[in-house]
Amino acid sequence: MNTDRLIIEGGRRLGGRIRVQGAKNSVLPIMAATVMCRGESRIDNVPELSDVATAISILRHLGAKVTREGSTLLVDASCLSAWDIPDGLMREMRSSVFFLGAILAACGKCEMSYPGGCELGPRPIDLHLAALRELGADIVDEGGRLTASSEGMHAGTVHLAFPSVGATENVMLAACAVPGLTRICNAAREPEIVNLQEFLRAAGARIHGAGTSVIEIEGGRSLHPARVRVMPDRIVAATWLCAAAAAGGDLLVEEATEDTIATVCASLRRAGVRLEAEAGGIRIRSEGRLRGGEVIRTQPYPGFPTDAQAILMAAMCPGDGVTIFVENIFDSRFRHVSELVRMGAHIRTEGRTAVVCGVRRLCGCEVCACDLRAGAALVVAALAAEGKSSIFRLDHIDRGYENMVQLLSDAGASICRTRA
Repeated sequence: MNTDRLIIEGGRRLGGRIRVQGAKNSVLPIMAATVMCRGESRIDNVPELSDVATAISILRHLGAKVTREGSTLLVDASCLSAWDIPDGLMREMRSSVFFLGAILAACGKCEMSYPGGCELGPRPIDLHLAALRELGADIVDEGGRLTASSEGMHAGTVHLAFPSVGATENVMLAACAVPGLTRICNAAREPEIVNLQEFLRAAGARIHGAGTSVIEIEGGRSLHPARVRVMPDRIVAATWLCAAAAAGGDLLVEEATEDTIATVCASLRRAGVRLEAEAGGIRIRSEGRLRGGEVIRTQPYPGFPTDAQAILMAAMCPGDGVTIFVENIFDSRFRHVSELVRMGAHIRTEGRTAVVCGVRRLCGCEVCACDLRAGAALVVAALAAEGKSSIFRLDHIDRGYENMVQLLSDAGASICRTRA
């Protein structure tokens, strides 16, 4: 386990510029898709994250040649030699499940265990498996080990019971190899799915509809190497906006686009901050305490993102008034609450609802980043708190945030990383 800690001295306003990296939730399925392309594909704007490193290890295990040149990743999948993923690699990240559809498409068979990642309550891959089985995939689950074959797969219509991003992307990948027209109904609409479609189309796939609730794939075509640029990470953008809102200041969040985080921006405006679109990003100006008073409900895109729930909650803790958060996506996404309470926050939870009563100040202390977005939330809270905070379990934060210390330091924060 990573023993590093973030040490943050709160109470400093943020200013200047801060950059948004490439999206974690976009690059990982695109990396999986490269195994379907015989030749060298190029992915630009790839962030340096532990999840990306895990995906690279998976690609190399499968026999792909992977080269990193700065923020560019070159993946040559001409000579795949395996169709299984070791249990140790599967346990390192939830997104390893994307390789199921891609390997089925590329090799006709796949073996893997259940994925790991953040513990956010039940996030079963049943939707993934049910959707692939609707297309005729033979998937056997024995002792947590999945053995899948595409021998009987056929085109058809897949109806998702819930607009799962992962299930949508897995079907998109697998369907590229299945002759005929496959239609995904109640598909997830996230921008990251549009980015995946962009890569697949550049590789020769006939696919359209990403960003809507119905996606159609005319499969059976061989895919060739392609190039794509990873979209900016909208949750990282939301993190920097919430950090400036909580700590105060005047900050330009470069490459942030309001259309992908419209609900977060709307909530921040109602809380009293000024947001303006500028060439190259979003400028945020925040003075004084944030105003509570609304009910925030997480929903599938384009609703309020569950990944931003903890982050905005942290910003509202030292605010004025009451803000209510209703978590409709995951069962265990309030694990950050007990850590915020350690810092002096006043939060009551019952079931899927958290009631945040603003306090005059938060106080720095030692807290644990129990998952990726909880870690980001604690950084936001620590930037706004009085005194020094020590945040541990940085392995979670490293999964989704690139160069956090340097970026926040350059924006005026007092933050450093130390080895315990």
